[in-house]
Amino acid sequence: MERRNFLQYSGLAAGALVVTPWGKTYADWNGSLTAIPSADKKQLADTALGAARSRGATYADVRIGRYLNQFINARETKIQGVANTESFGVGVRVIANGTWGFASTNDVTADGVARAAEQAVAIAKANAKVQSDPVLLAPQQGFGEVQWQTPIEKSAFEVSIAEKADLLKAVGEAAAAGGAGFINSGLFLVNEQKYFASTDGSYIDQDIHRTWPNFNVTVVDKASGKFDTRQSLSAPVGMGWEYLSGRPAGKIQGPAVQTYGQFYDMVEDARLAAEQATAKVSAKSVEAGKWDLVLDPSHIWLTIHESVGHPLELDRVLGYEANYAGTSFATLDKWESKSFKYGSDQVNFVADKTQPGSLGAVGYDDEGVKTREWDLVRNGVLVNYQAIRDQVHILGQNASHGCCYADNWSSVQFQRMPNVSLEPGSAPLTPDEMIAGVEKGIYIVGNGSYSIDQQRYNFQFGGQLFYEIRDGKIVGMLRDVAYQSNTQEFWNAVSAICDRRDYRLNGSFFDGKGQPPQISSVSHGAATTRVDGVNVINTARRI
Repeated sequence: MERRNFLQYSGLAAGALVVTPWGKTYADWNGSLTAIPSADKKQLADTALGAARSRGATYADVRIGRYLNQFINARETKIQGVANTESFGVGVRVIANGTWGFASTNDVTADGVARAAEQAVAIAKANAKVQSDPVLLAPQQGFGEVQWQTPIEKSAFEVSIAEKADLLKAVGEAAAAGGAGFINSGLFLVNEQKYFASTDGSYIDQDIHRTWPNFNVTVVDKASGKFDTRQSLSAPVGMGWEYLSGRPAGKIQGPAVQTYGQFYDMVEDARLAAEQATAKVSAKSVEAGKWDLVLDPSHIWLTIHESVGHPLELDRVLGYEANYAGTSFATLDKWESKSFKYGSDQVNFVADKTQPGSLGAVGYDDEGVKTREWDLVRNGVLVNYQAIRDQVHILGQNASHGCCYADNWSSVQFQRMPNVSLEPGSAPLTPDEMIAGVEKGIYIVGNGSYSIDQQRYNFQFGGQLFYEIRDGKIVGMLRDVAYQSNTQEFWNAVSAICDRRDYRLNGSFFDGKGQPPQISSVSHGAATTRVDGVNVINTARRI
């Protein structure tokens, strides 16, 4: 569909009115641009909490959620589709007879939320008949009425479809001018309007924004029939439309490529992607063997996610969670020893739900705990896990880490990965200086395919761009590269990390966990990192 025709047709559909359970139309709320008043949500929350108490709940919390998403995608320079989704409802969680119960409803009225609360208590009491040990909740103070919002300059939902379509059109044109034959691009925008209240005395209103621009370009060599691709080097972020401003301060000129920091120039990245995909077609195939790796933050975030973030989720460690690639090798005995070397002395991993611009940044988690930062690995030694209110007593701790999350009002909240990041090095070191000290190595940019075993231990990772390093200099591009290792061996082979000047966030919009599955968004920060003597395979060769 041509852009002008799409805008005409979508404008006709926008006039439809839907009556909500509140007796008002969604037009009264003006779509995503007008939040539901906090006073109305507090009245509903008190109704649910009161109903839960009256039926015997010793604890209750209620989440009123309004989840807004916008997806825009293009092929070359033509818009293929725009979708706006909105989900609105209430979830009530209780403890009765020492056991959890949960119920949800999209009947957002006083009667509707009261019925959900009563149902949650009935479920808890039924569950109590088969539960041997009561739920132990870490104490949590009430915060009264508080608000938190992602610190944005401009909501992406306030930007017109025409402006967004023009951006994707420009992306397609830039990639085509660079030689790309196929270009898929898109924008994924999220706004979570979440209200939490509990019998602890909290009434927390949060307005959370996330933005993810992305594309994939394909270059075909017509003479040989060979082709290759390059994905965008954007990072999904907890920011507004300002992320796409393309401010010069956001561009980082690396040793071989230009990657991105706080802000992102999508059009320039598309132009570079076409050039680099063209170079990949004729690049030299890698020689399998041991190589020193220099890993850009746009790449290493995924290795952190899979080999550090997931295995240090306490429910995986305990065996309570095994969906989406299993449990964890990092068992409690390793933590209790106080000496388990997860990595080399340079390796420090921190969990953080407060980091500005990150996908996981919120003021309070989904059980009303104020978010914070804490150590997972310090000087290479495993020192902690990720745990929530009903888990921390297992660690002998008396305060939740603040990493509870539900992906929708209809989903029960549970422990989810916070932002997990590798601290930058303390000594001054740039990527160029790091590469100058490498005799035989590969510089890897961007994330690609990966696999990891059921204990989050043995793994394989690819990337987007690969550059050969010989005697301290980049000498050309490589292809068909993937590296294999195990979690402890890999992180103990870290010999250097660049300083804070090179520190950048990246992450995932779609981190899956649980059954039924839930999706969360999480960032991972790092600076360029050197890992020595890693086994590299050639992915094009078959035995």
